[in-house]
Amino acid sequence: MVLSDKEKIVAVISNGIAVFSLLQEREELPENTTMYDFVLKVIPKDIKSELSVELIDEVFQYVTSAHSS
Repeated sequence: MVLSDKEKIVAVISNGIAVFSLLQEREELPENTTMYDFVLKVIPKDIKSELSVELIDEVFQYVTSAHSS
């Protein structure tokens, strides 16, 4: 099975959020780096057209709620 671009970007966003959280915990992020800035840097160019702030928020909300239950 081949992943669609939408599925790929959700996976990359989720991974970016996880890495951001780890680096934030370790205090290893540059000053004033937001989750959005970090995620934008890790998205491959070939699927960036699928990216939106709303999608980042939706993935973040899902990951947060999945971990808290």
